[in-house]
Amino acid sequence: MDFNLKKLYEHCTLCPRMCGVNRLKGERGVCGCDAGLTAARAALHPWEEPCISGEGGSGTVFFSGCSLKCVYCQNISISRCETAKEISLTRLVEIFFELKEKGAENINLVTPTHFIPHIAAALREAKTQGLGLTVVYNTGGYERVRSLKLLEGLVDVYLPDFKYMSAETAYKYSAAEDYPEAAKAAIAEMYRQTGEAQLDERGMMKKGVLIRHLVLPNFVEESRKIIAFLLETYGDKVYISIMSQFTPLKSFVEEGGFPELSVKTDRREYDALIDYALELGAENAFIQEEDVADESFIPPFDYEGL
Repeated sequence: MDFNLKKLYEHCTLCPRMCGVNRLKGERGVCGCDAGLTAARAALHPWEEPCISGEGGSGTVFFSGCSLKCVYCQNISISRCETAKEISLTRLVEIFFELKEKGAENINLVTPTHFIPHIAAALREAKTQGLGLTVVYNTGGYERVRSLKLLEGLVDVYLPDFKYMSAETAYKYSAAEDYPEAAKAAIAEMYRQTGEAQLDERGMMKKGVLIRHLVLPNFVEESRKIIAFLLETYGDKVYISIMSQFTPLKSFVEEGGFPELSVKTDRREYDALIDYALELGAENAFIQEEDVADESFIPPFDYEGL
């Protein structure tokens, strides 16, 4: 990693938290990570959107740590750094090629924000070595534009969440009241970098932005505002994935004090939301069938592939 990239860990402001800690000296901010690159799994993943997983599976690298603190996090063992194995930058490049050898449709970097310096360096090296795969940046949407600019020309497909439209909801569930504005600015930058979504003859996304929105129980009205914003701003130039897979876990239902999250998203409300999106002219959208809210869709974070 070159000096300028490494120096970004010295006074870390990579994400909107802008903690300013010196991760090179072992200090940890909200993400929970120092300057050591840590991950929990690297394997083919069949459960992304069809244009991402395809037939071969998406070559996902799940990084440890997260700058968001969502109370309903499905991957809490890695987002809270309970599962974290340190790997070198050289090893990360090797992992990319091993996933390619296994038939990965793309390289899918999951929760990568706090490791952008490592990732930018690894992608440059991998591309120099002839990686030749689409690179997907899979994020919760809580990004700084300044940090995303470091990835220009290295990322082909951005896969951000758009979780909340109101600061109040963002603060309640993710302790990030600035989330709505940060996500809007981040998605605008992602779109600037990649342009209008492009799919190949197999239906695989090769360029563009695919925005995910997880519909929380009892918050459909906020979901309507998010979908309206995205369609009014981008139309059919991006893809939207409207997700019904919210899964109540004991960690936040019984222990977290959020009883409103103790149920799955109501199917009738979700179907009405889909109808609303269609009424607004949604064309490039993915929806989910019933019975996808299941813990079995959460992969085992057992250090596979590391």
